[in-house]
Amino acid sequence: MIVIIMGVAGTGKTTVGQAFAAATGWEFHDADSFHSAVAKEKMSRGEALTDTDRIPWLQTMGERIAQCLQADESVILACSALKARYRQILYCNDPRVKLVYLQGSYELIEQRLCDRIDHFMKANLLQSQFDVLEAPTAEEAIYIDISQDVDVIVQEIKNYLRI
Repeated sequence: MIVIIMGVAGTGKTTVGQAFAAATGWEFHDADSFHSAVAKEKMSRGEALTDTDRIPWLQTMGERIAQCLQADESVILACSALKARYRQILYCNDPRVKLVYLQGSYELIEQRLCDRIDHFMKANLLQSQFDVLEAPTAEEAIYIDISQDVDVIVQEIKNYLRI
C-alpha cells in the first residue's frame, strides 16, 4: 500500500508522515527531497512553482511509487499534490494508492509557516497554494483536521486504512 499524505505547505505532512511511519514501520519519503535544486531556490526566493516546474518532480515521484507497488512495498509519501492532475500522476492507476488530505484554517497554517526556521517554503507562498488547491473528494481521500494532536491523526489514518 502507498499512502500519500497531501495538503498545502504547513499542514504537517512531514510530521504526520514520520509519525505514521514510526507507528507502522513503513518507509517514509518527503516529496521535498524530490525537488530539484532549481525549484528549491525558486521557492526560497518567494516565487511559486509553475506546473512546468512541478511535472518532472511529480513524474519522479510517480516512478518511485510504481517501483514500490511492483515490489509490493508499503510506503508513505508526504506530498502537497494540490491539483487533481498531479494526483493522477502519483496514483499510477492502482487502488493500493491511498490519499490522506490534511486540512486546517489558513490562520493556523500561516502561523506554522511563520514559525518554521530554515525551510525553503516561505509563508508568503501560502496563498498561492490555496489558490491552486483542488481538494480531493470525500471518495478519493480521508479528510483529517490538523488542529488535532499528531498521535490522534495517526490513529485516524490507521483506522481509515484498517491497519
